[in-house]
Amino acid sequence: QGRLVESGGDSVQAGGSLRLSCTVPGFSSSNCGVNWYRQATGKQREWVSQMSAGSITTYADFVKGRFTISQDKVRDTVYLQMNSLKPEDTGRYFCEPYGLRCPARGYRGQGTQVTVSS
Repeated sequence: QGRLVESGGDSVQAGGSLRLSCTVPGFSSSNCGVNWYRQATGKQREWVSQMSAGSITTYADFVKGRFTISQDKVRDTVYLQMNSLKPEDTGRYFCEPYGLRCPARGYRGQGTQVTVSS
């Protein structure tokens, strides 16, 4: 199973911002979409946002208006800009590529930790 790297997580105060990055090999091929998920300690994983292969973006209701997903195909990277962070945004964030013809389909990383204090 291939590996990818998520980065950008940190500890911030409520109201702060972070930008997460996910480098996906082959993302520039336009056959890949990417989902961001998060998992807080003791809780189930939850879906956060998606960038489709066609560059359509969608968001979970609890992040709409605060988070923005974007892409840089030159760098094979997908970003998650997180503003107005809340303590309930605390968790480990993971990106997952998808798509039948995506070279990185199935690749997984270690995630990146986001901690928001009140």
